[in-house]
Amino acid sequence: MSKNNLFKDFSKGILIENPVLVLGLGLCPALAVTSSAVNGLGMGVAATFVLLMSNIIVSLIKPLVPPKIRIPIFILVIATFVTIVKLVMAAYTPALSEALGIFIPLIVVNCMILGRAEAFASKHGPLRSTADALGMGLGFSLTLVLLGAFRELIGEGSIFGHNLMGSSYQPALLMILPPGAFLSLGMMVALSRWILEKTTPKGGEC
Repeated sequence: MSKNNLFKDFSKGILIENPVLVLGLGLCPALAVTSSAVNGLGMGVAATFVLLMSNIIVSLIKPLVPPKIRIPIFILVIATFVTIVKLVMAAYTPALSEALGIFIPLIVVNCMILGRAEAFASKHGPLRSTADALGMGLGFSLTLVLLGAFRELIGEGSIFGHNLMGSSYQPALLMILPPGAFLSLGMMVALSRWILEKTTPKGGEC
């Protein structure tokens, strides 16, 4: 296995094929739970764990799975790890578990996780599937943390609960409400597209 292939599988998910900003996957939790940086981080870590473990298991069992029932089996694998995440979070981080609420169980039907299992893990071995999961998970997590930090900073004057804007700051409460999620995500998508245009070589150029 070429190290270049593994690095490419890993790095593409951070920006070039970022699941939220480029592929438009996992938008529901990205919009719903990112009213703060800690919520974004919690959801990102949970989704990354499920994605990583699901990719590994799917890549290992793919020769044994009949094509006609592969989707139900993939969902069962994903649901197993979502249950583990839900129970662990409820036991050790109850406040975060309550804040994320229904969006933890909904990881089962997150199109990013099922999509990577179907489009990548079911066609490649464990090493490449692991690299793909880590890259996609990191890209997803970074997006949610940055989105949550921006909304929290503008909407409450803090990041991770630490006040950064001073007592005189008048927060824009709109940013921690649903319209703020759409505005913030739109700005991040526009910024990511601008970065990609500036860093991607044009046709015919070296």
